[in-house]
Amino acid sequence: MASTKRLLLLGGHGKVSLHMTPLLVANSWRVTSVIRDESQKNEVLSAAKEHPELIDVLVSSLEDVKTQADAKKIIDQSRASCVVWSAGAGGKGGPGRTQAIDRDSCIHFIKAAASTPSVTKFLLVSYLGSRRNKAPWWSDEEWAATEEVNSGALKNYYPAKLAADESLTAAAGRSEHLQAIVLRPGSLTDDRAAGKVSLGRTKARGSISRADVAAVATQLLDVNIAGPFTWLDLVEGDEPVEDAVQRVVEEKINCIEGEDMIGMERSLTAEER
Repeated sequence: MASTKRLLLLGGHGKVSLHMTPLLVANSWRVTSVIRDESQKNEVLSAAKEHPELIDVLVSSLEDVKTQADAKKIIDQSRASCVVWSAGAGGKGGPGRTQAIDRDSCIHFIKAAASTPSVTKFLLVSYLGSRRNKAPWWSDEEWAATEEVNSGALKNYYPAKLAADESLTAAAGRSEHLQAIVLRPGSLTDDRAAGKVSLGRTKARGSISRADVAAVATQLLDVNIAGPFTWLDLVEGDEPVEDAVQRVVEEKINCIEGEDMIGMERSLTAEER
């Protein structure tokens, strides 16, 4: 009998996570969904109603995760082999809360996962503009527009997400057991799933439904990427989800091109001192 696939879903009441939950249990994942408040529990359970035996709900605020040890307790409790981060402050509570959740708590889970040999994959839902340098396939105009948004409307969110993305990438790069996927969707909508996307080296701006993000993320959990990490950009497009995922795996697409891997490793090393 095949061993149980166990997954820790951080931010379990978020919109992407609620779309992911029925897909995950349908794919035989045993999901521990972490939510902030007991009042959110019924909605999570309802999302897994077709397979209620495969969902566990853990009420634990990610804002209260202050150390790697705090994060490791949650990972150990779930017995997960895969961790999905689809959580965030959502712009509520000011810059301090964004840093506490989107950066600090996420990084604590990354480090805890990297120190737990049974965790073999970590998927982080980030966003398309989270990078330091211009993607080689973007135009100068696209990069200028991205920088304008990152330094303006997303001036607090951008550095928090970038720090988490880079921390995960560097941690996976030095790990012998952990693969990292940074999934980087464009502007999120509540439209129905189209079932067709553009995945990999996409244009710099575009939208994508949360339902399609969930479908792509779920598919990525069951494939083996090349190397220890990959960044994948995601917007709406014309390619069926399953075909798009298979293509980026076969072609070894990695949107980290143009970023400073040595700098990421140095930053991680500095944090550990």
